[in-house]
Amino acid sequence: MNDPRRDDEDLIRKRQRSRSIVMALLLGAFVILMFGISIVKIKAGML
Repeated sequence: MNDPRRDDEDLIRKRQRSRSIVMALLLGAFVILMFGISIVKIKAGML
């Protein structure tokens, strides 16, 4: 009834999705960090 290959594919898809979510969150955090640093530099007159 349950195809082992199908179960493996589902597991792979779940891992890929969780990895993608983590990478998106890390990228978003990096962008926010760079934006914040830029704002601080501009306010301090360093740029």
